[in-house]
Parts: sequence; structure tokens; C-alpha cells
Amino acid sequence: MNKDSNTLQPMGKLITFNPTGEYYFSKGIKAYHQRDYNKSLKYLQRAMQLDPGEPTILCQLAIVYADIGEYQKSNELLHLIIEELDEEMVECYYFLANNYAHLGFFKDAYYHAKLYLKLEPEGEFREDTEDLLEVLTLESDDLEEEEPYEEEDLINRQEHARELLESGNFNKAVEMLKKVISDYPEYWSAYNNLALAYFYLGEVKKANSILEEVLEKNAGNLHALCNKLVFAYYEGSIESITEQTEILKKIKPISVDHQFKLGTTFALVGEYESAYFLLRKLQKQGYTEDATFYYWLSASAYFVGRTKFARTVWKKVLELNPDKEGHEPWKEKEDKVNGFEDHIPSILKRFTSNHQEERLFAVFLTSISKNKEAILSSSQVIDTHSFTSLENQYLSFVKTGANISDSTLLTAHSTAEIIYSKHNPIGTVDAGLYLMWFSVFIQLHKAGVKIGNSSGLAAAMDYVWSKYRNEKTSQKETASLYGLSTATLQKYIKIINEYNE
Repeated sequence: MNKDSNTLQPMGKLITFNPTGEYYFSKGIKAYHQRDYNKSLKYLQRAMQLDPGEPTILCQLAIVYADIGEYQKSNELLHLIIEELDEEMVECYYFLANNYAHLGFFKDAYYHAKLYLKLEPEGEFREDTEDLLEVLTLESDDLEEEEPYEEEDLINRQEHARELLESGNFNKAVEMLKKVISDYPEYWSAYNNLALAYFYLGEVKKANSILEEVLEKNAGNLHALCNKLVFAYYEGSIESITEQTEILKKIKPISVDHQFKLGTTFALVGEYESAYFLLRKLQKQGYTEDATFYYWLSASAYFVGRTKFARTVWKKVLELNPDKEGHEPWKEKEDKVNGFEDHIPSILKRFTSNHQEERLFAVFLTSISKNKEAILSSSQVIDTHSFTSLENQYLSFVKTGANISDSTLLTAHSTAEIIYSKHNPIGTVDAGLYLMWFSVFIQLHKAGVKIGNSSGLAAAMDYVWSKYRNEKTSQKETASLYGLSTATLQKYIKIINEYNE
């Protein structure tokens, strides 16, 4: 789409468009003209199903969300467009400026308004943007004096990156965090999360080198020091664990944030006495941040012998997060930890993701979950209007066992099942393997490639994922594990590499 076209207009001006979803897009625009925003939303969401990667549809949908006051949803779509789909759709910066102004984030509004004018000095929203800037300067006199370090925008982008990390979408988290660092080279939190993303991908050297870079440029950065200990702990490096633990035990943090970070890090690596001292101190000071704080306070209390207090604190965890029922830290020490497949909130969250591979992964997780019926009866699954036809077909198969007319979709499911037979339960790192498979499948499906050998595809995915994470494995070992010849494995490795974006 030409960035100079007069297509995107707020408040009822026509947007011309001719994609696959043109019919529903046009109906959405008509409803928007009539100010029937609910109907417009419905039609535009249907248009998005038919053409999920078309930025113009997403941008108009973002405009509707803004008009009904759903500014956060609108911003998520606008950032998705700029950061992943079409960086030349600079009009999105104007819409972001308006949204942030409505949210009261005047610095971010000012930043995006100025950025729009810089990129499109004669753009169609120039006058509106100048009017917005005038209002913003009346609201706050020091906007122009502020360093262009847009805290609220950073928080939103950092939150999105965190969600990607938690869901196992490490590659996309890496992409997003690199962009944040490029824009804000002294935003150390992004560096630390980038290190985590690389660590989960198995790129331990790269992860540690990023932490070293942080510590070189920002000496004593506590989050980097804590992450070094966590990495050493998961790598089983006794010498590094001892060294980092001794360094951290000498630190007497003043800020609440640093006390919390250090306390939870100690608890995670089993230094429960140090963890309990810090976290209990925070509680006495009135710190009541969230369920995570109480989780680690309960865990550290239990493992230093204060079991009664631990169980009292655990009640607070359940008040704040009822989904933790049955996941007591002492129980998780004794039992094998369940994976994502049995964690209902994680699955339901994936169903509402903006990324198709996550939604397909959610359907697969549902198919193998012991909580399958509860998931299928949830509102996120019953309300399927935002799903693509491919997702609806897959969901119908999981619900009823009905035949799938698309043979490649059936192969995609059976491939994931074979992967699951080798990689279960599905933890944070393993989730990345499944997300990579569904991402590859989407590309294969778009290209119309016929796939049929599920074992070959599963073995190839396993091998490619292992290599991606720098794990030592050979084609001969992987082929043997899946009962294939090396030649067959090589054939499917080529296919996976070709369609792995």
C-alpha cells in the first residue's frame, strides 16, 4: 500500500481497499460511517480472519478500538503494524499519539506526534497533529525539555516482550527487544530480557556476553548480576554459582525493586535463608506487590522450616491468583511439574494472541490437556469470530473429532503429537519448539506445499530446534530416535529450513 495514499482517516472517512476480505472490510467501513462501532468491529475482525497479515485492515480495526475507548488494544495493533508488518505506515504514529494522549501519557503522545511530523512533514494528518501538539504543550510545559526517553511507551513494549518470553515466542521477543535497544541504547531492562531470550534459545554465550556488556556500561547492574547467577544455576556450573552467590550476598540493596529482585533470585536458586531474610523484610515494610512476591516468600519460608507461616502466606497467593491452586512450591519440589498443557490460563491467553502460531498452538495444547473440556467451554474458545478458517477447522477437529478437509492441517497436528511424545511436559523452553513448528506449518500452508510424513517433519523440527539452541546432536541420532533413515531426515530438514522464517 502506498504510504502517501489518502486512505486512512479517523472519524468516518472512507478507506479504499481490495483484498480477499474486501466484502467484510467494506461492510465494516459502512458501519463505521454510521457510527455503529460494534458492528464495524465485528466485520473488521472477520476481514482480519480472511487476511490476517494485511496492515490496512489492522489499522482500521485499531481506529475503531480507539473510538470505543479500547486504547490499549488499539496500541497493540498499531505497534504490530509498525514493528512487524509495514514500517512505512507512518500514519500509525499519529493514531498512537492520539491514543496516548487519551490515556494521559503525554510524553508518549508528544513523542509519536513529533515522530509523525518528522517522517511525514506534509502528511494528511499534519494539521491535526499540530493541533494535538498545541494541546499537549498546554497540558505540560516541560515536554520539549524532556529527554526523548518515552517511559510509558517503553513499558508497553517491554510488557509485550515479557509476554512473548513467557509464552515461549523467543525469536519474536529477540526481534522486539533488539528494536527497543536500538531506539533506547541505555534501557538496561531490555538488555537483560534479551539475554533471557537468548538463554532460552540455548545461546548461552550470547546471553552472557549481553550481561557482560550491561555490567561494563552500567557497572553493578543488579538485574544483570542476578541473571548471571540464574544462568549459572540452570547450566549447573557449580564454580560460577558459588562465585555469583558470594558477590550477591555482599550486596545490601536499598531500593524496594532491588530487594525484591535479589530475594526472588536467591529463592529460585535455592538460597532460601538469604531469600527469606530479604522478602520477609519487604513484607514487614508493607510491600504487597503481587502474587509472585508472596509465592517466593511462601517458598523460602517453607524451606527454612517456617511451614506454618508459609501456608498462611500461600493463602494470600491464592487470593491474588486462584490458578495457583495445587501448585504449592513444596509440592512442585516433590512432584513432576505440569507443563503448559495443563495450565488453563496459559492456554486461554494464547487463544487471544495476535500471532497465529500461538493460536494454533493453543488448539494443540487443548487437544492434549487433561482440562480439555473446561478449556473448550470457556468464552475465549466459544467466541470463535476472531479465528481464521484454519483455526476453526482445527478447533472443530479437537472438539468433535470431525474430519479435517485440509489434509495438511491433519499432518500438522500429528506432527505436533509426535514431537510431544519426545518432548513433554511442555515447559517454557519446549514451547518454543512447538511455536516454531506451527510457524513453519503456516508458511507451508500459505505456499500450498503438500506435507504427509509426520515423523519426518517431527524429526526435522527436533533436529533444527536442537541446532538452533546449540545442543549437541547428530542427524544419525535424531533419525534413529524417530525411526527414520538419515536420508529421509535430511529431506525434511531442507523443507523446514526453507519455510522457517
